[in-house]
Amino acid sequence: MIDYRSDTVTRPSKEMLEKMHQAPVGDDVFMEDPSINTLEKYISEMFGMEAGLFCPSGTMTNQVAIKTHTQAGDEVICEELSHVYQYEGGGIAFNAGCSVKLLQGNRGRLTAAQVLASINPEDVHKPISRLISLENTTNRGGGACYDFNEFISIKEVAKANNLQLHLDGARLFNAIVHKKENPLDYGKVFDSISICLSKGLGAPVGSVLIGSSAFIKKARRWRKVLGGGMRQAGSLAAACIYALENNIDRLIIDHTNALLIRDALKNKPFVASVLEVETNIVIANITGNQTAHQIAQRLKEKGVLAMAMSPTQIRFVTHLDITSDNIQDTIEIIKQL
Repeated sequence: MIDYRSDTVTRPSKEMLEKMHQAPVGDDVFMEDPSINTLEKYISEMFGMEAGLFCPSGTMTNQVAIKTHTQAGDEVICEELSHVYQYEGGGIAFNAGCSVKLLQGNRGRLTAAQVLASINPEDVHKPISRLISLENTTNRGGGACYDFNEFISIKEVAKANNLQLHLDGARLFNAIVHKKENPLDYGKVFDSISICLSKGLGAPVGSVLIGSSAFIKKARRWRKVLGGGMRQAGSLAAACIYALENNIDRLIIDHTNALLIRDALKNKPFVASVLEVETNIVIANITGNQTAHQIAQRLKEKGVLAMAMSPTQIRFVTHLDITSDNIQDTIEIIKQL
């Protein structure tokens, strides 16, 4: 099967597995795992932030960040398609006890004007607007990237209104590569960033939450409360270090492959349109008498796995396990549909 359901399906390479096998380990709850300590330092310094916290998943880093930034009864401002709202099991309410102000943006992206207009006034009837959570790239927005100047404008709104600014960077390196950005600039804007290493970068497990030393000290406590305290997990951290050292620049290959799939889809009679492709996600809008689920099933029968996101949308996500031969085979299969 050629698997485009997500970039989470990647498998560790031989070289990555060797690094995992060789990794020195210790007890991370005691902060004594040298490989985890190296990873946290490596990625926090890459973004110009003071400290990092290794967690099993991006959902955990997001939820720990939200819990750390807020108090029960506060409100989190985010886009209606954002992962923290759509795909984290109601964690904002369950873990942090916060309500959510959902905004309708452009393919998952918000503007500073929208954020400013959404901030609650000082009123005992309303929750306190405490945190803005953004996502780059946007998952349900088809891998769309923010214009960095919008981040700066949103930060100005946050600072003027005493709000914190968090970034769900599940596919942040895809945006950085596509836009030719500097990670250090992100560290100057955001109060915290969640960085997933088990998607396009190919590590089997792991995300890192980065921020100030005081923030990460508090976040470490909430990670423990949520069951995220790990022991000898340095082999997982070693895979993440390998991914950071070897798999960032090659993301451009995934972006190019996504464009090829887009081109194969856009002229099919059952495709009404394809969202603009910037990075490694292709979302096609399905029309006619077939549903996205039916198209996905027909593809599966021919050896291609894609995800039906709704009755009218199908998603392909390219990643490092997709070869040039896989792409050519996929194009031919799409042509036959």
